[in-house]
Amino acid sequence: MESCNDKNFLTSSRAFINWSGGKDAALALYQVLQNKGISVERLLTTIGKNTKRVAMHAVREELVIAQAEAIGLPLDILYLSENPDMATYEQMMVNRLNNYSEEGISISVFGDINLQDLRQYREDQLAKVKMIGLFPLWNKQTRKLAQEFVESGFKAIVVSVNASLMDDSFVGIPFDQVFLDRLPPTVDPCGENGEFHTFVYDGPIFNEPVQIRNGKKIFWEYPTDPSKPGSTYALWQIDLER
Repeated sequence: MESCNDKNFLTSSRAFINWSGGKDAALALYQVLQNKGISVERLLTTIGKNTKRVAMHAVREELVIAQAEAIGLPLDILYLSENPDMATYEQMMVNRLNNYSEEGISISVFGDINLQDLRQYREDQLAKVKMIGLFPLWNKQTRKLAQEFVESGFKAIVVSVNASLMDDSFVGIPFDQVFLDRLPPTVDPCGENGEFHTFVYDGPIFNEPVQIRNGKKIFWEYPTDPSKPGSTYALWQIDLER
C-alpha cells in the first residue's frame, strides 16, 4: 500500500479525515484543504453508543455535530458499544472504508504526529481496502505545531488531562500560548502521548464559531489492567455544553 506524508504528493483525489474534534485533526484538515488537488469530503468520528460522547475526548455528540456544521462538511459517525473488542471495531471500520471506496474516496487523512506504531497499525488496516494514508503533520516538531495552531487563528478548549501529570486547573481553559507556557516539562506540547485533549470551536476552517460553555469538572478513574488491583488511569474532564 502506498502512503504519503507530503500534501503535494497526490492530485485530483477524494479524501475523508479521521475526526476527533481536537486540534491535531483540525490542523491536519487545514493543511490538506490548502492542496487544491485533494477534495476532503467527509469527517469520520467514533462515538459511544451509550455515552453519546466522542471516544477518548469525551465530548458530547451534539458538539461534534455542531462543529461539522460550522466547518461545512458531512459528519459520519461509527457508534461503538461499551468496551468493544478490537476485532469488532476493525470490522466496523473496514465496512465503512469499503463504503467510502465504492464512492470513489481513496485517501484517509490522520492528525498523527510521531507515534510510529500507531501509524503502522493504521496503514495495515488501510491496506485491507487499498486506501492511502495521508499524514500532513507527520514528524513535525510538536512545539512548532502547537504554536502554528495558535498563530493560524484556531481557538480550542482543553477538555481533558491526564490527572497524574496535570491538575484540574488545566481543563476548561483555552489552548493558547499561556497554556503552552504553563505545561510541565513531562507533557508534550501537542499531547501526543495522550496527556490532554482539546475541542476546537473556531478557526480558519470554520464558517462560524461553535457556541460552547463550560459545564462541571469531572474526575474519572479507569482500571488499566484487571489482573493488577489498583492499576488505574485517572483524568480530569470539563463537560462542555452548548
